[in-house]
Amino acid sequence: MNRKSTLIMSLALITWLTLNCSFASAIAANSASSSDTITSTPIKHIVIIFQENVSFDHYFGTYPNATNPPGEPKFIADSHTPSVNRITPGLLSHNPNGNYSINPFRLDRTQAITCDMDHEYLAEQQAYHGGLLDKFVEFTGSTDPGCTTFSHKKLVMGYYDGNTVTALWNYVQHFAMNDDSFGTTFGPSTPGAINLVSGNTHGAMPINQRDDEGKPWGIVNGTVIGDIDPKVDDCSRKGVARMQMIGQNVGDLLSAKNLTWGWFQGGYRPTERTSDGSAICGSSHKNINGTKEIDYVPHHEPFMYYNSTANPHHLPPTSIAMIGRTDQANHQYDLSDFWNLAQSGDLPAVSFLKAPKYQNGHAANSDPIDEQNFLVNTINRIQTLKQWNSTAIIISYDDSDGWYDHVMPPIVSQSNDPKYDKLLGSDLCGHAPAGAYQDRCGYGPRLPLLVISPYAKTNFVDHSLTDQTSIIRFIEDNWGLGRIGNQSFDSKAGSLMNMFDFSQSGPKAQKLFLDPSTGLHGMSEIYSIRLKPSNA
Repeated sequence: MNRKSTLIMSLALITWLTLNCSFASAIAANSASSSDTITSTPIKHIVIIFQENVSFDHYFGTYPNATNPPGEPKFIADSHTPSVNRITPGLLSHNPNGNYSINPFRLDRTQAITCDMDHEYLAEQQAYHGGLLDKFVEFTGSTDPGCTTFSHKKLVMGYYDGNTVTALWNYVQHFAMNDDSFGTTFGPSTPGAINLVSGNTHGAMPINQRDDEGKPWGIVNGTVIGDIDPKVDDCSRKGVARMQMIGQNVGDLLSAKNLTWGWFQGGYRPTERTSDGSAICGSSHKNINGTKEIDYVPHHEPFMYYNSTANPHHLPPTSIAMIGRTDQANHQYDLSDFWNLAQSGDLPAVSFLKAPKYQNGHAANSDPIDEQNFLVNTINRIQTLKQWNSTAIIISYDDSDGWYDHVMPPIVSQSNDPKYDKLLGSDLCGHAPAGAYQDRCGYGPRLPLLVISPYAKTNFVDHSLTDQTSIIRFIEDNWGLGRIGNQSFDSKAGSLMNMFDFSQSGPKAQKLFLDPSTGLHGMSEIYSIRLKPSNA
């Protein structure tokens, strides 16, 4: 054999060994289940279902008392249901917003589709009026000129009960709810989504947005207070404001510990690509009103704002086995990828699930009925997985949409921006201490927060003070990740631990299968369903 042939064979051998060692390493890494990781609780899998635009009173203001009119799903509460901080009879009949000739009023199932309320950072503060809570009609009532229901602005006082949000009321009867949980700051969806994953709306870098004064729109003093699309997302809307965030998020902490995680959103998978490979997100569905809604909403996807966790071209995972791990998808996925992984017998340690637009609960685009279908189908399916006995589902919301709630949030983050802070007077939300980031007035409005798990306390209402970043803190503490830092609210967040019971030797709460159309019991305890892509 000549020298050249020997060299070629040697190089081939080296290449073969390199490729096979890498392949073997990948197999070994993929074979390590997230269930094998050390956690501080029996919870090995957390699934956060992050919904849209609901105040606590809008869904639970009269819990557990439902009207039960003929023709609507009937809800009868357990006689041992604990007390909830709900709208009192006095506030129902003599509300301070009655100055506008409107008290809180019940919406029925035929009124599931409503207009969108005004839920901007400033408007929400003004509605609370320093604790008087008497300016909701004036400041957060709908400003949509096409909204004529109840003279449009008065609609903000409407609420649903257990005859419409029936499934959620039944989940609370069997698992745990917190009635003292708040948005981390005031404002709409983008700040709420960013608070969920980083606890810090400061660090926003404007790209092309300007208000009437030529200042960056939706970003004030480096803090995002409005809905702005991600800068690098191919599917961000054309001709609208875009931004990016600096700093780290909980995904960075999870990746640093080699833990599996992912954000799974309806409509994230491109329907086509342009000639240069850019993604087009065109999938859509009709809501119960028959209105077609594009599934993917860019400003609802918080990880896309951070370079470290973005997937600009919506690239798919390289394989089912790589879902939750770092590859070209960079932990950002279509909702169907979650079910593809579940079908294979695995789940990430941490999963964020985002419904397609028509099912996310957002007024005008979605509704409680479409939302209930998503929630029940998702929760029913998760309960059939082999990982159920080590799983916690957390249902949380991004903002209140401006809907009325009778509880004044505590001020844990002060801000005194003369233009945008009006909670306690003409120009302030307290006084931010030296060095603190401005325009993060919070806590914001009270929001629903539920825990569904074999380890959840049953028919339990927690009154501990929590906020959106309490979810981050639970993840951080469960896997020993440390804190995000840089004034993230995770350092202030209250604990979710009181919603769980880890004192027993095993799970306590029983599975609960509901009918997605009615929210009532009736599904068999041996419920079975073929796992298929969620957007099908």
